[in-house]
Amino acid sequence: MKIRRLLGLDIAREKYAFAKDAAVGHISAQRVADTWVKTTCGYCSVGCGMQIGVREGKVVTSRGDQNHSVNRGKLCPKGLAEHYVLNAENRARYPHLRGKNGLERISWEEALGTMAGEFRRVAEKYGPQAIGVISTGQLVTEEFYTLGKLVQLGLGTSNFDGNTTLCMSTAVSGYKRSFGSDGPPGAYEDFTKAEVILLIGANIAENHPILCQHLDANTKKTLIVADPRVSKTAMMADIFLPVKPRSDLALVNGIAHILIRDGLIDREYIDRHTNGFDELCRFLDKYDPEYVSGITGLSTELLERVAHLYGKANGAFIGWTMGVNHSSKGTETVNAINNLALLTGNVGRVGGSPFSITGQCNAMGTRETGFTSSLPGYRKFENETDREELASLWGVAVERIPTQRGLAYPDIISAVLRKKIRALWIIATNPLVSFPNIDVLKQALGELEFLVVQDCFHPTPTTVLAHMVLPAAAWGEKEGTYTNSERRVSKVNAAVPPPGEALSDFDIFLRLAGELGCREELFPGWKEPRDAFEEWKRVSEGRLCDYSGMTYEVMEAYGGIQWPYPKNADTAPTAARRLYTDGVFETADGRAKLICAEWEPFPEQPSQDYPFVLNTGRTVEHWHTRTKTGAIAILEQIAPRAWLEMNPVDAKRLMLRPHDLVDIVSTRGRVRRVELRVTEVIAPGQVFVPFHFAEWNINEVTQDIFDPISREPNYKQCAVRVEKAASA
Repeated sequence: MKIRRLLGLDIAREKYAFAKDAAVGHISAQRVADTWVKTTCGYCSVGCGMQIGVREGKVVTSRGDQNHSVNRGKLCPKGLAEHYVLNAENRARYPHLRGKNGLERISWEEALGTMAGEFRRVAEKYGPQAIGVISTGQLVTEEFYTLGKLVQLGLGTSNFDGNTTLCMSTAVSGYKRSFGSDGPPGAYEDFTKAEVILLIGANIAENHPILCQHLDANTKKTLIVADPRVSKTAMMADIFLPVKPRSDLALVNGIAHILIRDGLIDREYIDRHTNGFDELCRFLDKYDPEYVSGITGLSTELLERVAHLYGKANGAFIGWTMGVNHSSKGTETVNAINNLALLTGNVGRVGGSPFSITGQCNAMGTRETGFTSSLPGYRKFENETDREELASLWGVAVERIPTQRGLAYPDIISAVLRKKIRALWIIATNPLVSFPNIDVLKQALGELEFLVVQDCFHPTPTTVLAHMVLPAAAWGEKEGTYTNSERRVSKVNAAVPPPGEALSDFDIFLRLAGELGCREELFPGWKEPRDAFEEWKRVSEGRLCDYSGMTYEVMEAYGGIQWPYPKNADTAPTAARRLYTDGVFETADGRAKLICAEWEPFPEQPSQDYPFVLNTGRTVEHWHTRTKTGAIAILEQIAPRAWLEMNPVDAKRLMLRPHDLVDIVSTRGRVRRVELRVTEVIAPGQVFVPFHFAEWNINEVTQDIFDPISREPNYKQCAVRVEKAASA
């Protein structure tokens, strides 16, 4: 079934209708562009090429880039409406500082002077580690690179992380443990080349819809989808695996057991390129089909069939997103997925590879350059040679390079509660909606001596709590690059200037560096993002994520370039690139690690008082906390409010009917008056709610339990009850 039918959106038909209406005068002439600016979409990690239409200096429309290899002219509903973001009424336009009458407008000079002064005061009184910074996955790479140097070397704090820890840190940790480095090994081309595609907890039809055209292009594949919910992606599957919540790790271990038992492994590859095979065999012995069937709810026959399809395929691709990552066992589940690819020799193979489908438009860019979970260029904090190399490139004393990463996002919040962090800088994220067990965060932010929120929008639930609000440029108003899920680096361009006195994040960072007195040391002669990009090319040279052969001009000409792309690259910019094709990994001995990962039940089991297992996720019309899409009328009209999905069996037992308003209750809180949808896409005993809506914030009830390795939250599988809402 084609994705456009699943989404109820035939993009070609929409384009035809637009052209027809324009021809007969139904569309105002003010919406017809006189200039088109090429850029890259600023929502998810697919990395769609697009063009922004400008008329008389104002953005009036957007369309897909027909020549871009990622999306071939198509856009999802968010992309088609993305230009409306730039003219939203709630754009942040001026700096504000909290005074006697609340947040009051101030000049940039006062804002940055005050910010630098407060950070100095906190550092002098409590030490520089009393400053924390929480960033995002939505800046351009040049901004991430600049921010990392500013925070770690300018402010001198290592307590720096991003909201990518809430969505992708599990994939990062899993890749590092198995392969020695972050970096998805495969390419989008693998969707079209694979004989078998296994998607685990990955509803790409709603989360990454343009990837579905790559699936559609592969007419010979067998698509297997594992998900507790009959998602739109599950409806596309040849084989649907309705696994019980959080049983994905047992499923993957069970497949590995069958592969080894039946000789469906590449023993030569295992012996030459991996460590830990004998130990893994002993560990997997108990994961026989009967044991795994009891955990997953799948029949032994289905388990056997799926394992044999995967093991016999010439090119077996595994993709995953938040269904795997949002778990306290997420990193180990990624390791088990990597095990499958290693056992069958699929890492780096055309049509193969374990492929994490990233969340935000430039989460990959911050993973490569951001100086948070790794040193820039996927260097390791604990590696003396890596630190010395970086210090030499930057011309700073090696003692200034941290020897270990600072606190991760959730641990920064805990440190605020313990008064270890006294000042916090939040950039382009809205944690008052996105953070789990939101009451903990509210308490923490109330403890701060100084809170700065830098965003494109104001007011938001987070900016209204700030001591200072800094207005930033949005997508479409600044220049740089994004790196998508397949490691394709694409150009981002400004179509119009930002509104009011808003500045690009890049300019804000440089101006603050000037106030702190470190601009010339850290950013000598820098004036524009290209300066940061040229330095980053030198820093990345020779690394796994080598950018050194790239230029802005070649990127624009070819619709992006996959890294690694070294100087004098021997393949064309358009060529698909995969990692580890030679079987040599980024570990000390060059071998990948087969890791034993034990399945465990999820932390909070249903009870008599809280009988349902809650699942959360996205809807195609909205993005994260709806800061952007909530300001777009056409998307709001399609999905104006949150809903709860419940199986008819459960609805009948609770005497609930479709469209009833219900409350969702956990031991932590209550979400009130959510509309009920009675549907068999959700299994009995489970419920589902989208997480976008501040007005019905499902994170009022979710747990503050985290993966001990990646520190990613276990957003899913918390125990709740559902009650009919009281009359208004």
